[in-house]
Amino acid sequence: MRSNRRTAARQYQTVTNLSAKALPAAARCCGLPGDALARVAAEARACRVCEAHLPLGPRPVFRASPTARLLIVGQAPGTKVHETGIPWNDPSGDRLRGWLQMDKDAFYDESRIAIVPMGLCYPGRLPQGGDAPPRRECAPLWRERLVAAMPEIRLTLLVGTYAQVHALGPGAMTGRVRAFRDHLPRFFPLPHPSWRTGAWERKHAWFGTEVLPALRAAVQEALREPAYPAVGRRKSTGLTRAGSQESPEQ
Repeated sequence: MRSNRRTAARQYQTVTNLSAKALPAAARCCGLPGDALARVAAEARACRVCEAHLPLGPRPVFRASPTARLLIVGQAPGTKVHETGIPWNDPSGDRLRGWLQMDKDAFYDESRIAIVPMGLCYPGRLPQGGDAPPRRECAPLWRERLVAAMPEIRLTLLVGTYAQVHALGPGAMTGRVRAFRDHLPRFFPLPHPSWRTGAWERKHAWFGTEVLPALRAAVQEALREPAYPAVGRRKSTGLTRAGSQESPEQ
Protein backbone atom coordinates (compact mmCIF):
# COMPACT_ATOMS: atom_id res chain seq x y z
CA MET A 1 0.00 0.00 0.00
CA ARG A 2 2.91 2.31 0.77
CA SER A 3 4.33 1.74 -2.73
CA ASN A 4 0.90 2.55 -4.16
CA ARG A 5 0.95 5.93 -2.42
CA ARG A 6 4.48 6.64 -3.65
CA THR A 7 3.52 5.75 -7.21
CA ALA A 8 0.41 7.90 -7.02
CA ALA A 9 2.48 10.82 -5.72
CA ARG A 10 4.97 10.49 -8.60
CA GLN A 11 2.17 10.34 -11.14
CA TYR A 12 0.50 13.34 -9.53
CA GLN A 13 3.73 15.33 -9.70
CA THR A 14 4.10 14.57 -13.41
CA VAL A 15 0.61 15.57 -14.42
CA THR A 16 0.50 18.76 -12.33
CA ASN A 17 3.54 20.11 -14.15
CA LEU A 18 1.24 20.98 -17.03
CA SER A 19 1.79 24.26 -18.82
CA ALA A 20 -0.92 26.87 -18.29
CA LYS A 21 -1.20 26.97 -22.09
CA ALA A 22 -2.79 23.53 -21.98
CA LEU A 23 -5.64 24.80 -19.79
CA PRO A 24 -8.84 26.50 -20.94
CA ALA A 25 -8.36 30.23 -21.42
CA ALA A 26 -11.01 30.93 -18.76
CA ALA A 27 -8.85 29.20 -16.17
CA ARG A 28 -5.80 31.42 -16.81
CA CYS A 29 -5.44 34.71 -15.04
CA CYS A 30 -3.07 37.58 -14.70
CA GLY A 31 -3.51 40.29 -12.12
CA LEU A 32 -7.11 40.06 -10.97
CA PRO A 33 -8.30 43.29 -9.31
CA GLY A 34 -10.59 44.13 -6.38
CA ASP A 35 -13.18 41.40 -6.13
CA ALA A 36 -10.83 38.79 -7.57
CA LEU A 37 -11.23 36.29 -4.76
CA ALA A 38 -15.03 36.36 -4.76
CA ARG A 39 -15.09 35.74 -8.51
CA VAL A 40 -12.49 32.99 -8.50
CA ALA A 41 -14.08 31.28 -5.48
CA ALA A 42 -17.49 31.32 -7.16
CA GLU A 43 -16.02 29.80 -10.32
CA ALA A 44 -14.17 27.14 -8.32
CA ARG A 45 -17.29 26.16 -6.39
CA ALA A 46 -19.18 25.80 -9.67
CA CYS A 47 -16.43 23.69 -11.28
CA ARG A 48 -17.53 20.44 -12.95
CA VAL A 49 -14.36 19.62 -14.88
CA CYS A 50 -13.76 16.31 -13.04
CA GLU A 51 -17.41 15.36 -12.56
CA ALA A 52 -17.19 12.12 -14.55
CA HIS A 53 -14.31 10.89 -12.37
CA LEU A 54 -15.64 11.76 -8.90
CA PRO A 55 -17.46 8.86 -7.19
CA LEU A 56 -19.54 11.17 -4.99
CA GLY A 57 -19.86 13.97 -7.50
CA PRO A 58 -18.29 17.43 -7.36
CA ARG A 59 -18.34 19.38 -4.11
CA PRO A 60 -15.37 21.74 -3.88
CA VAL A 61 -14.45 22.33 -0.24
CA PHE A 62 -12.14 25.21 0.64
CA ARG A 63 -12.02 28.45 2.61
CA ALA A 64 -10.44 31.66 1.40
CA SER A 65 -10.37 35.29 2.47
CA PRO A 66 -8.50 38.38 1.24
CA THR A 67 -7.43 39.03 4.85
CA ALA A 68 -6.14 35.50 5.59
CA ARG A 69 -2.56 35.32 6.85
CA LEU A 70 -2.13 31.57 7.22
CA LEU A 71 -2.76 29.11 4.36
CA ILE A 72 -3.23 25.41 5.05
CA VAL A 73 -2.69 23.16 2.02
CA GLY A 74 -3.64 19.53 2.42
CA GLN A 75 -4.38 16.69 0.02
CA ALA A 76 -8.11 16.53 -0.76
CA PRO A 77 -11.37 16.18 1.17
CA GLY A 78 -12.31 12.81 2.64
CA THR A 79 -15.82 11.41 2.76
CA LYS A 80 -16.81 13.19 5.99
CA VAL A 81 -15.54 16.52 4.69
CA HIS A 82 -17.42 15.92 1.44
CA GLU A 83 -20.63 15.25 3.39
CA THR A 84 -20.36 18.29 5.66
CA GLY A 85 -18.60 20.77 3.41
CA ILE A 86 -16.28 21.68 6.30
CA PRO A 87 -12.53 21.21 5.67
CA TRP A 88 -10.55 19.10 8.15
CA ASN A 89 -13.80 18.11 9.87
CA ASP A 90 -12.56 14.62 10.69
CA PRO A 91 -10.01 12.79 12.89
CA SER A 92 -7.16 14.08 10.72
CA GLY A 93 -8.34 17.60 11.42
CA ASP A 94 -8.46 16.86 15.14
CA ARG A 95 -4.84 15.72 15.00
CA LEU A 96 -3.79 18.78 13.01
CA ARG A 97 -5.51 21.12 15.48
CA GLY A 98 -3.74 19.23 18.26
CA TRP A 99 -0.39 19.89 16.61
CA LEU A 100 -1.29 23.57 16.35
CA GLN A 101 -2.81 23.71 19.84
CA MET A 102 -5.74 25.51 18.27
CA ASP A 103 -9.45 25.09 18.96
CA LYS A 104 -12.10 24.92 16.25
CA ASP A 105 -13.21 28.52 16.66
CA ALA A 106 -9.70 29.74 15.92
CA PHE A 107 -9.04 27.15 13.20
CA TYR A 108 -12.17 28.08 11.29
CA ASP A 109 -11.72 31.86 11.58
CA GLU A 110 -11.81 32.48 7.86
CA SER A 111 -10.64 36.08 8.26
CA ARG A 112 -7.26 34.74 9.42
CA ILE A 113 -6.89 31.21 8.09
CA ALA A 114 -7.41 30.00 4.51
CA ILE A 115 -7.74 26.31 3.66
CA VAL A 116 -7.14 25.32 0.04
CA PRO A 117 -6.28 21.63 -0.57
CA MET A 118 -4.48 20.39 -3.66
CA GLY A 119 -7.74 18.82 -4.83
CA LEU A 120 -10.94 20.63 -3.93
CA CYS A 121 -13.23 17.59 -4.27
CA TYR A 122 -13.23 14.09 -2.81
CA PRO A 123 -11.31 11.97 -5.37
CA GLY A 124 -12.34 8.48 -4.24
CA ARG A 125 -10.20 5.46 -3.36
CA LEU A 126 -7.39 3.61 -5.11
CA PRO A 127 -8.30 0.12 -6.40
CA GLN A 128 -5.79 -1.47 -3.99
CA GLY A 129 -6.96 0.65 -1.06
CA GLY A 130 -6.05 4.04 0.32
CA ASP A 131 -7.12 7.49 -0.76
CA ALA A 132 -6.80 8.36 -4.43
CA PRO A 133 -4.53 11.32 -5.21
CA PRO A 134 -6.09 14.72 -5.79
CA ARG A 135 -7.48 15.05 -9.29
CA ARG A 136 -4.66 16.22 -11.53
CA GLU A 137 -6.80 18.88 -13.21
CA CYS A 138 -7.59 20.75 -10.00
CA ALA A 139 -4.43 22.53 -8.82
CA PRO A 140 -3.49 23.96 -12.24
CA LEU A 141 -7.03 25.27 -12.65
CA TRP A 142 -7.64 26.83 -9.25
CA ARG A 143 -4.78 26.83 -6.76
CA GLU A 144 -2.67 29.68 -8.12
CA ARG A 145 -5.71 31.82 -8.87
CA LEU A 146 -7.03 31.48 -5.33
CA VAL A 147 -3.64 32.08 -3.71
CA ALA A 148 -2.94 35.09 -5.93
CA ALA A 149 -6.15 36.69 -4.66
CA MET A 150 -5.02 36.37 -1.01
CA PRO A 151 -2.15 38.89 -0.78
CA GLU A 152 -1.91 38.85 3.03
CA ILE A 153 -0.72 35.22 3.30
CA ARG A 154 2.44 35.11 5.42
CA LEU A 155 2.91 31.39 6.01
CA THR A 156 1.77 28.26 4.16
CA LEU A 157 1.53 24.89 5.89
CA LEU A 158 2.33 22.14 3.37
CA VAL A 159 0.48 19.20 4.90
CA GLY A 160 1.50 15.93 3.28
CA THR A 161 3.46 14.80 0.25
CA TYR A 162 1.20 16.16 -2.49
CA ALA A 163 1.32 19.73 -1.17
CA GLN A 164 5.08 19.53 -0.67
CA VAL A 165 5.81 18.13 -4.13
CA HIS A 166 3.70 20.84 -5.73
CA ALA A 167 5.39 23.69 -3.85
CA LEU A 168 8.94 22.38 -3.36
CA GLY A 169 9.47 19.74 -6.06
CA PRO A 170 10.49 16.09 -5.53
CA GLY A 171 11.73 15.06 -2.11
CA ALA A 172 11.11 12.81 0.87
CA MET A 173 8.48 14.01 3.33
CA THR A 174 10.36 13.03 6.50
CA GLY A 175 13.53 14.81 5.45
CA ARG A 176 11.61 17.94 4.60
CA VAL A 177 9.79 17.99 7.91
CA ARG A 178 13.07 17.49 9.78
CA ALA A 179 14.62 20.35 7.78
CA PHE A 180 11.61 22.64 8.19
CA ARG A 181 13.82 25.66 8.91
CA ASP A 182 15.15 25.51 5.35
CA HIS A 183 11.70 26.42 4.05
CA LEU A 184 10.82 29.22 6.46
CA PRO A 185 9.48 31.87 6.52
CA ARG A 186 7.28 31.08 3.51
CA PHE A 187 6.54 27.36 3.98
CA PHE A 188 6.30 24.89 6.84
CA PRO A 189 6.18 21.21 5.72
CA LEU A 190 4.23 18.72 7.84
CA PRO A 191 3.25 15.07 7.55
CA HIS A 192 -0.37 14.31 6.77
CA PRO A 193 -2.11 13.93 10.17
CA SER A 194 -3.86 10.65 9.44
CA TRP A 195 -4.06 7.76 11.92
CA ARG A 196 -0.94 6.27 10.31
CA THR A 197 1.07 9.25 11.51
CA GLY A 198 0.85 8.09 15.13
CA ALA A 199 3.47 5.40 14.51
CA TRP A 200 5.56 7.87 12.50
CA GLU A 201 5.50 10.34 15.42
CA ARG A 202 6.61 7.67 17.88
CA LYS A 203 9.50 6.73 15.59
CA HIS A 204 10.59 10.35 15.10
CA ALA A 205 10.55 11.88 18.58
CA TRP A 206 12.13 15.09 17.24
CA PHE A 207 8.79 15.94 15.65
CA GLY A 208 7.23 16.57 19.04
CA THR A 209 10.25 18.14 20.71
CA GLU A 210 11.56 20.31 17.85
CA VAL A 211 9.04 20.69 15.05
CA LEU A 212 5.77 21.25 16.91
CA PRO A 213 7.03 24.07 19.18
CA ALA A 214 8.51 25.80 16.12
CA LEU A 215 5.27 25.25 14.19
CA ARG A 216 3.17 26.87 16.91
CA ALA A 217 5.54 29.83 17.13
CA ALA A 218 5.56 30.31 13.35
CA VAL A 219 1.78 30.17 13.15
CA GLN A 220 1.38 32.59 16.04
CA GLU A 221 3.77 35.02 14.36
CA ALA A 222 1.95 34.75 11.02
CA LEU A 223 -1.39 35.47 12.67
CA ARG A 224 -0.13 38.32 14.84
CA GLU A 225 -1.77 41.68 14.20
CA PRO A 226 0.67 44.24 12.78
CA ALA A 227 1.51 47.01 15.23
CA TYR A 228 0.52 49.65 12.68
CA PRO A 229 -2.06 48.44 10.12
CA ALA A 230 -1.64 49.94 6.68
CA VAL A 231 -3.86 52.95 5.97
CA GLY A 232 -7.05 51.90 4.24
CA ARG A 233 -6.57 48.20 4.97
CA ARG A 234 -9.55 46.55 6.61
CA LYS A 235 -8.65 45.43 10.09
CA SER A 236 -9.92 41.91 10.65
CA THR A 237 -11.12 40.59 13.97
CA GLY A 238 -11.52 37.14 15.36
CA LEU A 239 -8.60 34.90 16.22
CA THR A 240 -7.15 35.66 19.61
CA ARG A 241 -6.10 32.18 20.69
CA ALA A 242 -3.52 31.11 18.10
CA GLY A 243 -1.11 30.40 20.93
CA SER A 244 -3.66 28.76 23.19
CA GLN A 245 -2.40 25.87 25.27
CA GLU A 246 -5.72 24.02 25.24
CA SER A 247 -5.74 20.27 24.77
CA PRO A 248 -6.30 19.00 21.19
CA GLU A 249 -9.84 18.01 20.37
CA GLN A 250 -10.31 14.30 20.08
